[in-house]
Order: sequence, then structure tokens, then C-alpha cells
Amino acid sequence: MPAPWARKRTAVADEALIRSLYEEHGRALLAYATRLTNDRAAAEDVVQETLVRAWRHPDALLNGKGSVRGWLLTVTRNLATDRYRAKAARPAEVAETPVTTAVQADHADTVVNSMVVLDALDRLSPEHRDVLTEIYFRGHSVAEAAQTLGVPPGTVKSRSYYALRAMRQTFGGSRQIAIPEVTG
Repeated sequence: MPAPWARKRTAVADEALIRSLYEEHGRALLAYATRLTNDRAAAEDVVQETLVRAWRHPDALLNGKGSVRGWLLTVTRNLATDRYRAKAARPAEVAETPVTTAVQADHADTVVNSMVVLDALDRLSPEHRDVLTEIYFRGHSVAEAAQTLGVPPGTVKSRSYYALRAMRQTFGGSRQIAIPEVTG
């Protein structure tokens, strides 16, 4: 077992080796890994793992067989290939989305609103009811409603105004139903 001072000296030497490797080859490794992975963050991880492997196996760098850059690039390529194969082996990753359940609209409010509106229409005079029927249910303009009912457009406007006013009073404050204004 080496002496504690020898281990410290070895750790300092290993750190200096890795620093010099990164300073000399880091940019080339990052560019190569980025081309292989098409992802900068993944490329940085690959380069980091390459340098960790160089730190764990300093003898492979110093044995004199081939160039240091060649060894580093080979390790980078192998790591990128391993990442690609691992990613291909598992199902495609899906972005996390909050769990949403299909909500089916409750039509009960629509039915109740329809019943309230029909009841309010029954309480109107026939002239007022006819104007609202032409404008809101049949979708006619004021001019078309006037022509259908055989009255002037001003009469259609005033009847629709008073009919809507009477309906609002019928609803009171208990139920709020949106009734759009009539425009000419």
C-alpha cells in the first residue's frame, strides 16, 4: 500500500494530467461529441465521461501506443454510440404533461337555461315574442325581421328593446343569462 503522501502526490499528478488534457483537447472533444449527439448538453456529458475514463486509466494515455487525442476521440465516439444504442433500446421519451382527463360538458345548465328562456318568452306579448324569435332564433338582421313581420325597422328595434327589458325583469336577480343587445 502506498504511503499517504504518495497517494496525495499521485492525485495531484492525475488532476494536472486531466487539466492539461482538457485544455489541449477539450474543444476538439466537445465539437466532435456535439456532431455525434446533435445535443450540446449530451455532448458535454460525453466529454466529461471521456475525461473521467482518462483519469481512471492514465496508463492508457502514457503507454506510448498511438496518440492521446486518438484515444480520447475513440472513447468519445464509443460513449456517444453507447448513448445512442441505449436510447434506441428503450421507448421514446415523452415530455411530461399534466394528467388531464377528458371533461364532458354537463348539458344540464343549457337545458335549465333553455327552459327559463322559453318560460320568459311565453310571458311576453305575441309582438315582442315574434321580434325576438326572428332576431335571436332565426338569426335575422333588424331589416330582415322588419320585412318578415311587415313592420318598420324602428319598430323591430323598440320591440326587441322592450322585450329584452321585460325578460330581464322576469329573470330578476336570481338567474343570470346573457342576452346580447340588438344592433341595427
